[in-house]
Amino acid sequence: MAKITEEMKEVIQGAKVFAVATANKDGEPNVVPIAFGKMLSEDEILLVDNFMKKTMENLKANPKAAVSVWKAGDSKGYQFKGDVRIETSGSNFDEGVRIVKAVEPKLTPRAVVIVKVKSIYSITPGPDAGKLVS
Repeated sequence: MAKITEEMKEVIQGAKVFAVATANKDGEPNVVPIAFGKMLSEDEILLVDNFMKKTMENLKANPKAAVSVWKAGDSKGYQFKGDVRIETSGSNFDEGVRIVKAVEPKLTPRAVVIVKVKSIYSITPGPDAGKLVS
């Protein structure tokens, strides 16, 4: 199991955008910017579905995702890969709604996507870019 460290948590908390990559059952890739997300636990990331049409179709057919985040200014970043589950009710969904409504009260989240992190890679520019870190 990969573990999200305190340093990674800081990058996640400072992220303006979560770049979320999925693929359909035939392997066709899709990448979208997601504005609302957070670290849920030491091995889970929560993403809020406001407009994820193709992404949700892909996740239902192929429940895996890669999520990249980076820190503005120093370009420190990480890619988190893992299995996903989709929730449309419960405490995680309620937290997703709370996050969105605090910023955009007119939006109505449809679901949350929970990424159970299996591996973590550095995306920081330099010699360690692409290196498995956890």
